[in-house]
Amino acid sequence: MPELPEVETTRRGIEPHVKGQRVVAVVVRQPRLRWPVPVELMTQQMLGRLIEAVERRAKYLLLKIGDGYLILHLGMSGSLRLVAQDAPLGKHDHVDLCLQNGYILRLTDPRRFGSVLWQQGCAAEHALLARLGPEPLSDAFDGERLFRLSRNKRQAVKQFLMDGHTVVGVGNIYANEALFEAGIDPRRAAGRISRARYQRLAQIIKAVLLKAIEQGGTTLKDFVGGDGKPGYFQQQLQVYGRGGEHCYRCAAPLQQLKLGQRATVYCPRCQR
Repeated sequence: MPELPEVETTRRGIEPHVKGQRVVAVVVRQPRLRWPVPVELMTQQMLGRLIEAVERRAKYLLLKIGDGYLILHLGMSGSLRLVAQDAPLGKHDHVDLCLQNGYILRLTDPRRFGSVLWQQGCAAEHALLARLGPEPLSDAFDGERLFRLSRNKRQAVKQFLMDGHTVVGVGNIYANEALFEAGIDPRRAAGRISRARYQRLAQIIKAVLLKAIEQGGTTLKDFVGGDGKPGYFQQQLQVYGRGGEHCYRCAAPLQQLKLGQRATVYCPRCQR
């Protein structure tokens, strides 16, 4: 699944080409995504209007158009990219926004777990966004918040970090990586971690995400960057996807299990 760095990479990749452009056509070939695509409403609200901003909230891309926002989520396997008007259609090319400059902003989603929604007025009022926690790279997210919210929680710390009410956008890959960097066992109860360790963990989460964004996101088989180039952060992954291999630091075998139905890899020697 594209995580926050991949979505931010996409945002940065498409923004120079779509911001300030007028939508001249809306084409929906497959309206049955995770939720039904509001084809008539989108066409009515977007046709002939400018894309004023390209924003991101958590793993959602937000296009400010006219009096509202187009809200996009890439789901498990989606990608959003710019193509020429004569680009051949693929089997899973479901939604096109045709722009005044001749480009098409195209959503491709083989598994159809992504979403294309419209929010009139303020995007933050949409039900999917209204109760989300702070952005991990903002000043609103810090170790003090993690410590305060975690008190008396028996939930595993990895699941606590991946809860969008705690903080948004810390998905499975980067939760694994940050916990390894911080030396924290992902199975450890969130409420049994000290303030000092949470302060260090929050700093590491910011650093890991920033590094991933700078390197273009993680190259996964289902993801292509907004500029058509893959990301390269996966070359730097220390634990994710390496279950059974040896720890770079201590050479102990990395252990793999599932927490909340998500693959979790950790070093039993370095993380406690």
